[in-house]
Amino acid sequence: MMDPNALNHDVIQAAGIDQEEIAALFQKWTDRSMQGVDYSLLSPAPYVALNDPVRMKAQSLGEQAIRDGRVAAFTVAGGQGTRLGYDGPKGEFPATPVQQKPLFQLFAEKIRAAEALYNTRIYWLIMTSLQNDAPTQQFFASHDFFGLRESQVRFFTQGQMPAVDAQTGNILMSESGQVAMSPDGHGGSLRALVRSGSVDFLRNNGVDTLSYFQVDNPLVQSIDPTFIGLHLLNKAEISSKMVRKAYSGEKVGHFCLREDGRQSVVEYSDLPHELQEKIDPETGELYFIAGSIAIHLLDIDFVARVGGGVDTELALPFHFAHKKVPYTDSSGKHVVPDEPNAVKFEMFIFDALPLAKQSLIVETSREDEFSPIKNATGVDSSESSKSDQSAQARRWLEAAGEALTGLERVEVSPLFACTEEAFVERWNSLAEKPVIKEDLYIQP
Repeated sequence: MMDPNALNHDVIQAAGIDQEEIAALFQKWTDRSMQGVDYSLLSPAPYVALNDPVRMKAQSLGEQAIRDGRVAAFTVAGGQGTRLGYDGPKGEFPATPVQQKPLFQLFAEKIRAAEALYNTRIYWLIMTSLQNDAPTQQFFASHDFFGLRESQVRFFTQGQMPAVDAQTGNILMSESGQVAMSPDGHGGSLRALVRSGSVDFLRNNGVDTLSYFQVDNPLVQSIDPTFIGLHLLNKAEISSKMVRKAYSGEKVGHFCLREDGRQSVVEYSDLPHELQEKIDPETGELYFIAGSIAIHLLDIDFVARVGGGVDTELALPFHFAHKKVPYTDSSGKHVVPDEPNAVKFEMFIFDALPLAKQSLIVETSREDEFSPIKNATGVDSSESSKSDQSAQARRWLEAAGEALTGLERVEVSPLFACTEEAFVERWNSLAEKPVIKEDLYIQP
């Protein structure tokens, strides 16, 4: 059979595909059985605990950085809401328990709250996909950017990589004249930041720290002064938040320390079962207790180095996914495979940790900052996340001295308060408090 790459050389060139890079990646795929990892050499990565007194010093440093306009928010929002039964970008999904605010609105309000608190302007970068870029921008425009200035919200699209035949390495064509492409993973966000001109944009506006989070976690503290302060205090190039794993088999990455002393994340699918189950004899907890929740701070100069593609030693590695990819063969016939037939290439943001001169891991509270919406039902679903959001709001009310009975769904606008401490202060200052009832929305 004729090599389809030969037939579609012009198409591949026009798509801007680096064929040498693809060939080298495919070679790594074919050699993958020889790339064994000795996981026994890993140890748990150190982290800043919730009760570490250094947090008090760090908070004021982070607050000043925000006040000085040095911090921007960055949301990875390329996904669709298909798995949630929603037809559209995931960021448009109604995520809050009472008002049903879309995720984008929730994050916008958190940014506006930080702007008001620190009397500053916070730029918001949003990485979309080719599929949802136009709908996302239209959604923001139709909602007047949720109270933000249009000039402070910057959209750019995620990069893509071609899928290749798992047997031959040939680039697959989805149809005649069109390469089968797929997103290059959340790690591709670093390349996209550089290639879109966003790094230069941030530098020109005095920003040196980027607060990274994914679009599916409504509890995230988009702008966290303590986290930012710890990041700056430790002169870290990348900082990451962790939560204590809920159980050994929880599907989160594990923060580990490599033999060379560098921090890294090992995916739950890669860490051997016996190590996931291993107990620390001193604490009685899981040995690898620190779970990754995709919340990071990134130094802009570090993003430029890793995402710039100049130094291959600093480039994020690609991971391989063996998938079923429909394609058009050299005779023009469309083929829908029954078994995985293709290799997709993607990068993971956490692979930046061992590339950093200095990295930092900071513990956060699961109930206050991690309840993603990934599934239609069950664990990590809209229902479970709304329940967690309500539970957080009830804790804040109880901390303010309210006796709660029969309160089912409760939601606090970020424009009222974004933390328990701020909520208690604001609530107790109200001359007339809202009536507490089954469904309660506490608005600005």
